[in-house]
Amino acid sequence: MKLHDDVHNYYEKIMLDLLIKRGLSAQYSDEIMADFCCTILNQLPARYIRYDVDMAFYLPQHERIQMEQRVNIAIDVSISQVAKKRKSV
Repeated sequence: MKLHDDVHNYYEKIMLDLLIKRGLSAQYSDEIMADFCCTILNQLPARYIRYDVDMAFYLPQHERIQMEQRVNIAIDVSISQVAKKRKSV
C-alpha cells in the first residue's frame, strides 16, 4: 500500500473544485495558491477516503452541501489572511 496513492482527504477535492469554480488560480500565482490550499485545509476537519466514487454514492446531499459551505468559508478566510500578509510585506 502507498498511503499517498490509496488514501486522501475528501475535502481536498471539494476545495480544488471550488477554487476552480471561483477562478482563483487565474488571479493568483502558484505560490499563493499553495498557501491558500494549506490555509484552507488547516481550517477543515479531515475526511479520509479511498475512492471518490464511494463518497459521491454514500454521502447524503445535505452533508455534501455543509462540506461545501465549510470550504467556501475557509476560502474566504484564507483570501483575507493572504491579503493581510501581502499588505504587510
